[in-house]
Amino acid sequence: MSDFFNSGWSNYIALVSLVGIVWCIWLLASQRKAKVIHTADGAVADTGHVWDGDLRELNNPLPRWWAWMFLLSCIFALAYLVLFPGLGSFPGVAGYTTDGALMSSMTEANDELKPVYAKYVKMDIEEVAADPKAREMGQRLFLNSCAQCHGSDAGGAKGFPNLTDGDWLYGGSPENIKTTLINGRNGVMPAYGHLETAQIVDLANYVRSLSGLPADDAKVARGAELFKSNCVACHGVDGKGNIAMGAPNLTDKTWLYGGSEATVVETLTKGRIAMMPSQDKVLSPEKIHLLTAYVWGLSNNKTAAAK
Repeated sequence: MSDFFNSGWSNYIALVSLVGIVWCIWLLASQRKAKVIHTADGAVADTGHVWDGDLRELNNPLPRWWAWMFLLSCIFALAYLVLFPGLGSFPGVAGYTTDGALMSSMTEANDELKPVYAKYVKMDIEEVAADPKAREMGQRLFLNSCAQCHGSDAGGAKGFPNLTDGDWLYGGSPENIKTTLINGRNGVMPAYGHLETAQIVDLANYVRSLSGLPADDAKVARGAELFKSNCVACHGVDGKGNIAMGAPNLTDKTWLYGGSEATVVETLTKGRIAMMPSQDKVLSPEKIHLLTAYVWGLSNNKTAAAK
């Protein structure tokens, strides 16, 4: 079933579908009533259409088998539109949806795999991360569900965190990682439209100085005051961030969107919106447990390997 902006489009699609089928039935009926024209000697006359010099189209009636097949196809189309989605927003009396079919298939697959995961569900995340077979399964889950954004090596990209460096916006404990996978995350950095361009540049220089990047001393001094009045609520007085809010640590040289002056100015001017989609509707609790262990192990591989 499609989602439409208003009922007008839904009604239009439904009308076009029904009129098309009814027109096909009318066309079939009109052709069956057509008279067969014969020549003086009793032969079937042609229609006047000739191809390749001698290939003539005769005025024969439609074959009965073909007419019945055409009519049954129209009846099938009408029955299908009654049972399944197809008439605009009408859901169909059978209650079928592609989302429902997908969820049913996933639930069935998860139920079949539960015995495979049963061993690991009872283990702590650290123990699962140290198990070679569990890591292999976790890696496959990661490649299927996470690599599109974080990369096959989990190294991330601009706007997508590197999961191997030990730097975590919302905390890197097993509990925090599992919460992220289950509930997802929504991060917002507001745009500072209330600041003038020169103030934005000053603030960007101060932010860069927090992690030891080159910055203009005069601009840093002015930017420090702007930071106190605009940024400490999220990033803290020392700029070390707040994992409860997902506010990044500005002192550790890890930049999600880049640490150049131009990029920081862009962030302050336009703001940033980031979303980590929840996986609880896609992955079973058993799979999330394995995936949590794999992701945790990416930045704690020495600890995981030692266990």
